[in-house]
Amino acid sequence: MRYRVLGGTGIEVSVHCLGTMMFGAVGNPDHDDCVRIVHAALDQGINFVDTADMYSAGESEAIVGRALRGRRDEVVLATKVHFPMGEGPNRGGNSRRWIVREVEESLRRLDTDWIDLYQVHRPDHTTDVEETLGVLSDLVRAGKIRAFGCSTFPAEEIVESHHVAERRALGRFRTEQPPYSILARGIESAVLPVCQRYGMGVLVWSPLASGFLSGRYRPGRAVDLTAGRAALTPARFDPAIAGNAAKYAAVEELLALADEVGCTLPELAVAFTVAHPAVTSAILGPRTMEQLEGLLKGASLTVDDAVLDRIDEIVPPGVNLYQPDGAWAPGVLTDPARRRRPLPDRAAA
Repeated sequence: MRYRVLGGTGIEVSVHCLGTMMFGAVGNPDHDDCVRIVHAALDQGINFVDTADMYSAGESEAIVGRALRGRRDEVVLATKVHFPMGEGPNRGGNSRRWIVREVEESLRRLDTDWIDLYQVHRPDHTTDVEETLGVLSDLVRAGKIRAFGCSTFPAEEIVESHHVAERRALGRFRTEQPPYSILARGIESAVLPVCQRYGMGVLVWSPLASGFLSGRYRPGRAVDLTAGRAALTPARFDPAIAGNAAKYAAVEELLALADEVGCTLPELAVAFTVAHPAVTSAILGPRTMEQLEGLLKGASLTVDDAVLDRIDEIVPPGVNLYQPDGAWAPGVLTDPARRRRPLPDRAAA
């Protein structure tokens, strides 16, 4: 396994990162099996593990903490904060009040004294970014975290955060964790160039497009919309929906390309993401040992320019055929009130 420096921090991380979203009730409820998966990843040279407080309501963090007992110093450990953790107000978001409380909960579940990379899971437009950067900077000084980053932030908010950090003499986001796959290339137009401009590390999530690039979903085949990722968002996988036709067509072409290269489609999909010069590490999110082993078989795959050119023909750079779950959507597009003047003011005369 090769290693790359994470966003100028001096911390070296493996090019494959073990993601643990599927550990716990949402994916694999067998804690012993999940621990074995973590140990297998570490034994193969992965030293980067990513989780989040909200994965299975904290269960994933608890599993990771158990798996790292006796091996904590080997691992660069990342987790995230933002999504609600329980009912009621002030139990989520990016405020100082919530982050100060929730980092202690994550440390407890992870059974560790420090977190190497603490990430803000999504933007929070009710909290000034200065407030968020301020508390994260304080947590670095307190020794509870080593560095901090953001996840699934639009390019303009990443730029704003750096300007605020410079003006207020605060620590800055050292990493960004965006969705990225052959089917979801939107971040190539602005997010990845911005991360390069500011020297940020990039760990990408969903390189298999939530399983769409696993090879299981093919035109003409029946799709079980009641199981796995398809059960979470059936409209995204239903071949009867016209909007999915382009994804299924792209998968067919990519399967043929993978066959020419002599690899599996998942191996090609992951290798594509780590070939981008802005990407530090790709997050693999296995639910089973078999899935982990299959992905690791492709760790040494090098995709040459000819293969990347073919991929560009199938899905052009910067194009999203697939919109990942949880990815940000600009408020100017989702909130009609931000695109429409009050009715009396709309006429020109």
